Order: sequence, then C-alpha cells, then structure tokens
Amino acid sequence: MTPAPILLRRWAAALVAALVALVALWHLESARFGIGIDRFHVGETPVTRYAAPGAGGPLVVIAHGFAGSRQMMQAYALPLARAGYRVWVFDFEGHGRNPVPMSGDVDSIDGTTQRLVDQTLRVVGEGRAREGWDGDVALLGHSMATDIIIRAALREPGLGPVVAISAFSQAVTPEAPERLLMISGQWEPGLRDFARDALRMVDPAAREGETARAGDVVRRAAMAPLAEHVAVLYSKAGREEALAWLDAAYGRESAVAVPRTGPWLLALLASVVTLAWPLSHLLPDRRVPRAPLPARRFAIAVTAPALLAPLISVPIDVNALPVLVADYLAVHLLVFGGVQLALLRWFGVPLGRVSPVATLALLVWGLGVFGFVLDRYGANFWPTAERGWIILALAAGAVPFMLADALITMGGRAPRGQRIAARLAFFLSLGLAVALDFERLFFLALIAPVIVLFYVVYGLMGRWAARTGGAAAAGLALGLILAWALGVSFPLFAEGGAGG
Repeated sequence: MTPAPILLRRWAAALVAALVALVALWHLESARFGIGIDRFHVGETPVTRYAAPGAGGPLVVIAHGFAGSRQMMQAYALPLARAGYRVWVFDFEGHGRNPVPMSGDVDSIDGTTQRLVDQTLRVVGEGRAREGWDGDVALLGHSMATDIIIRAALREPGLGPVVAISAFSQAVTPEAPERLLMISGQWEPGLRDFARDALRMVDPAAREGETARAGDVVRRAAMAPLAEHVAVLYSKAGREEALAWLDAAYGRESAVAVPRTGPWLLALLASVVTLAWPLSHLLPDRRVPRAPLPARRFAIAVTAPALLAPLISVPIDVNALPVLVADYLAVHLLVFGGVQLALLRWFGVPLGRVSPVATLALLVWGLGVFGFVLDRYGANFWPTAERGWIILALAAGAVPFMLADALITMGGRAPRGQRIAARLAFFLSLGLAVALDFERLFFLALIAPVIVLFYVVYGLMGRWAARTGGAAAAGLALGLILAWALGVSFPLFAEGGAGG
C-alpha cells in the first residue's frame, strides 16, 4: 500500500493544479468573451476574424512568423478587436492549417517572398470587400511576416500603419513605410539593433522608446521587457504599444485594458502537465524492475548510434516529404533508434510488457488535453489531411527512437547523469549531421529547440506514466506524439515549385 503522506501529496498536487487550471481558463476565456470569432477561407487561405458585435472600426490584417500560425497572434488580435477594430488573421502558405505548401525560390525576393506578399494582398482585398472598408488597412506581423507586410505596404497604396514585431526587412528606407512601429523583445539584441537603425533613418538622434518624425514619415521603436522571440507575442507592454500606435494613426481613443494572457497560458499548460503526475498512478502496474546499464555498456549504447546515425543517414537523400528536412529527420531517428534498440537487446535489456492502457492514456492526455489547450490559446496543433501521411512517415523513425530512449533512461529512473548523456548524445548526433551537410540540413538547428521543449514537457509526462505503466508504453506513446508535434509544427514546402 502507498503510505498516506504520499497519497496526500499526490492529491494535494492534483487539487492545486486543478484550481490553477480553472483560474487560468477563466482569465483566458475572459479575454475572448464578447468577441465574435469567425473562421473561413479566402481561396485556400484559412482566416480567423475577430470583432466585437457591431464593430465598425478600421480593418487590421495580422500575419504570423515562420513556423507560426493564426493562434500565435491572438494575444494581439483580441485586445484590438475589443477596441473596435475588425481583425483578420491568416495562415501563410505551408503554415498552420493552410494546405498549400510554401513554394518558389526562398533565396530570391521574386520567389517565396513575393508569393507571400501576393497572398497577404489577396487577404487584404477580401477583407476590404467583406468589411466594406475603404480606408487605410493596418498591417501587423511577427518575425518573417514583418518583411512580408512591409513589402506589401510599399507595393499597394492604402496599406499602413504598420506594426512590425521582432522586425527585420531590407525593404525599409528613410521614406517608407511612412507609419511604422517596431516592437522588439528585450532579449532580441540583433532585432533591437535593426529597429534602432530604422528609427535613425528618420532622425539620427532618436533613441529606442522615442518616436521620430520627418515630413509624412512617423516611426517608433519600442522594447517589450523580459521578452524573447516568442514571449514578445504575449508582452502586455508590446500590445499596449500596438494599440496606442493604431489609435494615434486613426485618430481614435480606446479605453481597453490589455490582459496578461501569456502568464495564464503558461500556468494552464503547467497545470495540465502537473495533473499527469497523480493521474499516472491510476494506471495498471506494468513496470519491469532492472538495474541501470554498466558505464561501459551505456557508453557504447549512446555513442554508437550518435555516430552511425549521421554517417548512414546523411548520404541518403529521400526528398519525399514536403516539409523541410523531415525526410532526413525521419531516417536519422530510425537509424539512431534502431541501432540503440539492437544494442540494448544485445546487452539483455528487456522490452517489458507494453500496457495498451498506459499508451492510450498518455496519447489522450498529451494530444487530446494538452494539445487542445495549446491549439486553442497558443499555436496550431491539429494537422490538416495533407499532414497525416507526414506524421505517419515521421512516426516510422520517432517510435523506435523514443522507445529506445525510454529503455535506456529506464523510463526516467536511470541515474541523472545517464539521462542527460543519452539526450546530449542525440543532439550531438544532429550537430554532426549538420556539419556533414550544412547547406541541406541547416534547418535541423530549428528543430532542435522543438525537441528540447518536447523532452521538458512530454518527457516529464512520459516519465510519470512509465513509473507505473512501464517504459515501453511511455516510449511508444511519446514516439507517436513526437511525430505528431513535428508534423504539425514545421511548414509544408515544395522546393522550386509553384503553389497550388
């Protein structure tokens, strides 16, 4: 029997996590309350419209950054809608739930960039028509989208003011865009430098936090405190700057309090993860007791796949999946996991019994509950039909990889040094692959942070599930979840082709 103090801690944690989740849900839903949220398509482009009932304010078109989605921009969209603006947010080609791949030449302004500018202008045109708005259309974008919306504003009259978050664009000149606000996170030094340089094009003496004017050109550079490239999207100060900038441009006054939704989203996600701990103890016991691998065998089990995976995989150029480096990653994961599983079997490590209940429970909690929260409040997490076979292809590599990871780390019960070494070996393996073919595999550097986040969030839930349901069940579920997460996160891409 489980001692009473341990049971008390479990259910106390469950109670606290549930209460925090309820409070966080109340705050997040309050930010949406009273705002009409409509979803539709402009051609193949998915659009979400945010507007208060009867709103007649200016039209604002919002665009996300690379590997982003409409959901990532709602922290800006909701307060603008509450202030009376009519806000349209859309998924770029290849992103979110847009089934059309990014296409064209990514190294040329006339390639992918031009296609995304054209897409933005199509959304703007449809927004004007549906809203009956003939005034200036405001553009707001993050990261990659800042270059797109600035070029769109330069190309078509009647576009602007512009709000560029984490901005960089070689199209900015001392004369254009005429009305430009740049918001950078405190921990984005390079982008803050760009914003300051763009500000000083108008007034060499202007500093960050000031507004520069020269004739019709009005430009401002603002800093979002304690924010990096993602947190800047939830910065209260940044969103207040955007609202004030648009109000000034349109001669409006908005008495709207911008809510702090970012911390509440983190609290809700943390609560979902925390609840997995007490709930995991309800799973049937399928643990297989065993001792950690001896140091020499462990070293072989992590070093051999780390070296062999890139050496075997890099020469293989499958080029079948329409996602950047997804083909390579699937092969790398398969070779890494396959080699490690073979070595573990050679060393006598038992697979153990796979508990269908534990596997299903982790899938439901990780994809259904955590995934629902993330998709509703943070970032797209549901795949389109076009991504289904991509997830299956990634699963062919991710499942053996995570199964081997679960076994070598004993479902999180191995010594801490072994757990760290096992994960570090994988990242060094990816680094070696990039070094062997930098031009083709550079984008693996973008995937590495996603996998780190996966280990932190899903790895913790899997560790708890493995302590009762067994390492094999957790590894199987985590492999499927990893394939899902990678399959929905990165843009569809048709190299050199014309989009459909």
